Amino acid sequence: MTRLRFDDLKQYSDVLRSRRGEAVTVRFVEPRDAEELQNYFRSLSARSRYNRFLGAMSELPQPVLDHFTHVNERDGFTVIATIAVDGFETIVGEARYIFNPADGSFEFGLSIEDRWQGFGIGAALLKNLECRAAAFGAERLFGDTLRSNESMIALAKKSGFAFTNHPDDWKLVRFEKEIAVAAEEIPCASWRIAAQNAALGAAAAN
Repeated sequence: MTRLRFDDLKQYSDVLRSRRGEAVTVRFVEPRDAEELQNYFRSLSARSRYNRFLGAMSELPQPVLDHFTHVNERDGFTVIATIAVDGFETIVGEARYIFNPADGSFEFGLSIEDRWQGFGIGAALLKNLECRAAAFGAERLFGDTLRSNESMIALAKKSGFAFTNHPDDWKLVRFEKEIAVAAEEIPCASWRIAAQNAALGAAAAN
């Protein structure tokens, strides 16, 4: 399992590509991002916010915003996807996830800004989350969404997720996938760092 160095979060950043070729940086959120993250959620359409939080919400309450902008292994992690627009780093998507070592599961939720939907950013971000899950040693990743959230359901289907009924809420559907990322691909910084640490550990043992 990856042990994160919270004094150097930048090393876990990745650069993905949109379908149009734009560089999309995925990095851990920091407290300095609080205002921009709040503005991001405010900019989402009412439907997108409803789908993301499974209910009506115009913005993040301050305690929730604080929760989102502080990274730790107990409460979970938030990453943001950014693109340079007119020379400024602009948030175009986000994801929140938490790893449960007790059962090897990796739960997540994500959103993409409405104007940037349809350019492959959601698919790229979801693949990146799969890699981050593998670096933690997770065996499966899953998420819950509203049955009416056609965009998320279509994205999950395209990404190879299987669907089951939610155990507690009939309005939701659960999608999950077994982790199957080949180590030799090293598709994200988290895995690369995990592989390096494992190699160092093996060398020390010998």
